[in-house]
Amino acid sequence: MDKVDLNQYKVEKKIKLSDYKTVTSLNATDKELKKGLEGIREELGEFQDTLYAHNKYSVLICIQGMDTAGKDSLIREVFKDFNARGVVVHSFKVPTELELGHDYIWRHYIALPAKGKFGVFNRTHYENVLVTRVHPEYILGERIPGIHQVSDIDQEFWDKRFEQINNFERHIAENGTIIFKFFLHLSKEEQRLRLLRRLALKRKNWKFSPGDLKERALWNEYQKCYEDAINETSKPHASWYVIPADNKEATRVIVASVLLEELKKYEDIKEPELADKIKANLEVYKNQLESEKE
Repeated sequence: MDKVDLNQYKVEKKIKLSDYKTVTSLNATDKELKKGLEGIREELGEFQDTLYAHNKYSVLICIQGMDTAGKDSLIREVFKDFNARGVVVHSFKVPTELELGHDYIWRHYIALPAKGKFGVFNRTHYENVLVTRVHPEYILGERIPGIHQVSDIDQEFWDKRFEQINNFERHIAENGTIIFKFFLHLSKEEQRLRLLRRLALKRKNWKFSPGDLKERALWNEYQKCYEDAINETSKPHASWYVIPADNKEATRVIVASVLLEELKKYEDIKEPELADKIKANLEVYKNQLESEKE
């Protein structure tokens, strides 16, 4: 299996999504990819334990992609070896009435991971510059002063929203949140095949909605909005990674590899040292426990 080159996927300058591949095998079979993921996943689980003990950083992982891109299964497979109390997954759907009673970032802010924990956002605050750009009428439900009709939503509105998102991410990064943003880059043909599988497999039927086809018809608009969002918000403290998503096994290995290699750079994340008094008495505690043996 090829070594994952992080720079191949990390966005550090303006990009065109059409220049990025949607498929890779990493020169490995599915069996080899699954085996490779197991090793990376185990190391990530160990890091999570250390992060929890260190208790000064949190990790936020944002996952975006078109329908059928494999977000749910990626989360299930990559974080399988994590302690359940150390990772929290939030799947953001259509805003509730409670959420619409606040600004659009509120529901994401209150879901941020606490220090020592991983948080995974399955769909994220970026829906507010993706779905709402394709369907600007949704913005009217936010009841924003000065926005009375769709024609009031101009480019300046979206530029401000990108600025607000950048400010939000800068703020949490400066306060100890390590941010990863992954776009699962799926081809339109692979989405077609996956939708057909949903229809063919009875156990997958529940995932299908006629609305999937309506959104699919807007494929080009979504690709443009994703490209804009990535270009406007990929920053050194909150980088985007464009991950080929047509091969689910390879996608998972790449995402897990990015997480592990980038997190290893935080050399200050270590288990806390025991107090000198406790260290000095380790043998005493050991003898006390051993003396209790029946």
